[in-house]
Amino acid sequence: MARITIGIADMKVSADPADILTTYCLGSCIGLALYDPVARVGGILHYMLPSDSINPLKGEKNPYMFGSTGIPRLFKACYQLGAEKKRLIVKVAGGGQVLDESGMFNIGKRNYAFLRKILWKNNVMIEAENVGGTMNRTMYLRLSDGQVKVKVSREETVVL
Repeated sequence: MARITIGIADMKVSADPADILTTYCLGSCIGLALYDPVARVGGILHYMLPSDSINPLKGEKNPYMFGSTGIPRLFKACYQLGAEKKRLIVKVAGGGQVLDESGMFNIGKRNYAFLRKILWKNNVMIEAENVGGTMNRTMYLRLSDGQVKVKVSREETVVL
């Protein structure tokens, strides 16, 4: 078993059933997990902001920082390992209001709304989610069976 860590503004995919993909510190960021149960392929994207439209050069430099550039790359990377869109199971965590107590920027809500919009436009449904609130989360994707667990700060780990 290999634990593969996905950092902030990062993405990893795998076709090794022994792997567990893990991403930490999902506050206002979004953790997007994809899994194809037939190909046994999966991946996680940990993005920080909805769109690179304000700074396209930053999106080119680190496409995983933004949903607009990272989400398509996650899907393509899974397809390259044998996943098919119609079989993908999609699970989401994060999108909270952790650092912005006043709610002035609503980054978590904007990240989540952007994700829903792009998935809806591409006829992709979210099967399960753990989003919102004011706590950080850790997301785990077990490649052997596609199980996604989310650990919310100071709470029990839940299976999505």
